[in-house]
Amino acid sequence: MSNSKSVFETLNSINVNDKVEKKNNLTYLSWAWAWAEVKKNYPTATYTIYEDVNGMFYHTDGKSAWVKTGVTINDQEHIEYLPVMDYRNNSILLEKITSVDVNKTIQRSLTKAIARHGLGLYVYAGEDLPGGETKTASKKPVAKKPVSKKMTTIELNIGDENWDKVLNYVVANKSKGLKVIGEELKKKYSMTTAVKKEIANAI
Repeated sequence: MSNSKSVFETLNSINVNDKVEKKNNLTYLSWAWAWAEVKKNYPTATYTIYEDVNGMFYHTDGKSAWVKTGVTINDQEHIEYLPVMDYRNNSILLEKITSVDVNKTIQRSLTKAIARHGLGLYVYAGEDLPGGETKTASKKPVAKKPVSKKMTTIELNIGDENWDKVLNYVVANKSKGLKVIGEELKKKYSMTTAVKKEIANAI
């Protein structure tokens, strides 16, 4: 297929946003759709699933496993290695790996190999839009909630250094009444029931 654009430019300009799914912290781009897009643009494209020396579709270090895949477009191959992982994005221990786990990993690995050619690469880069498109909306700054300051009060006890001062205030402002005086004192002092009773007796 003749194309004035490079393979990367052609595939990277395709918007895949409506084909992307997120599940358990993993980003998925449909393997079947991605491969169909590649073949529509480059009919001679091929892919390879690399076997190990024993003919297995996964490779292992004896503890965990990974797959190796490659996608070739116009004689250029991009290879992708991907660990066999669980839904938490953690490697699965070798003895617990199933054929289903390997198959899913192969599909994801091939999709990422395709991404190396440009298709959906921005998804794995954490971007929102493919090359050639620009964002029109800017993020609005998030207003910070005002932090309320806790008022500190002085503990008032009968006979302490503030006691005489408070009593003098109470006596001098008897006309305000117990309720008003009590509210004013609470702004500055913390008082026990016994202290409140003594203040009430002074009015």
